[in-house]
Order: sequence, then C-alpha cells, then structure tokens
Amino acid sequence: MSDTPQITIARVGREAHETLVNLFELYLHDMAEWFVFDTHPNGRYDYDLARHWDAGDRVYFASLGEIPIGFALVGAAPDWLDDPTANDVAEFFVVRRHRHSGVSDALARAVWDADPGRWRVRVFEGNLPAVPFWRRIVGSYSNGTHSEERLLNNGKHWAVFSFTNAPT
Repeated sequence: MSDTPQITIARVGREAHETLVNLFELYLHDMAEWFVFDTHPNGRYDYDLARHWDAGDRVYFASLGEIPIGFALVGAAPDWLDDPTANDVAEFFVVRRHRHSGVSDALARAVWDADPGRWRVRVFEGNLPAVPFWRRIVGSYSNGTHSEERLLNNGKHWAVFSFTNAPT
C-alpha cells in the first residue's frame, strides 16, 4: 500500500472561490508573459472571478491529496459554435511543478468526459508550450476528428480547436 497521494479531479462550487482566486493569481502571473499586464498597486492581479460564477461557468480542480494543483474553467461557447449547448475551455492551469506529469492530460480529459457535446479550446499562439500540448491532447482525445483553425482576435493569433465527444 502506497502513502503517495493520488491525483483527483472534481468539479467545485463557490465554496472553493478563495482557492480559485489564489490559483488564478499564479495563472495570471504566467499569462502576463504573453499578454503584457501588470499587478495592481497591492501586488495582486485581482481578476474578478465572480462574473464566471454568476454566468454559471463550471470549475474543476486537480488536486494531489488535499493540495490543489490546477484548475479548468469551463463556460458556454454558443457565440463561437452556433450551438447553445456548446462548451468552451475558458481558462486552464496546472502549477509548474506538476506540468509534464500527466496532470494536464487527466484534467482536460476529465472535464471533457463530464460534459459530452461540442467543445471549443482556444490557445494564444504566443504561448509556445501550450499550442503543442492542446494539439496533442485534443487530437488524441478526439481520435483526430477535431478541427483546428487560426483566428485573429485583438491583434493576437489564436489556435482554436473544435470537436464533439459522445457520451461514454
């Protein structure tokens, strides 16, 4: 029997707001490299996550034992896919120590498995490590049935992956 904590992935609610805020600060720190924004005078990014809860977006945590090590924030994508039931991976993050360990793959797959249907995943092309990750995991998950397009939004190029998964 092993004492090594296991990775768990679970949907969380507003009770996890403070933890999400804390993880989001780390996420924004990483994203600032590509999106050129700074902290506020208080030293925090202070992103308002309440709008995601209010919109009914779903949050999933990846945890190692009791320690949260990543999150996925999932919203609706009807404006992008002309489908009111379509889903969008709005934000996705795994702390640096646990990247390249399989946690990101497990988190993405668990999120997609939780909500069968049409999906959209977008990634800023300047985020060089993320593009091949998403290309690989979406391709593998969808058995190559996904589409990939390149979009220009606010002067930045994005890779956008779309696929449909069937209920398991």
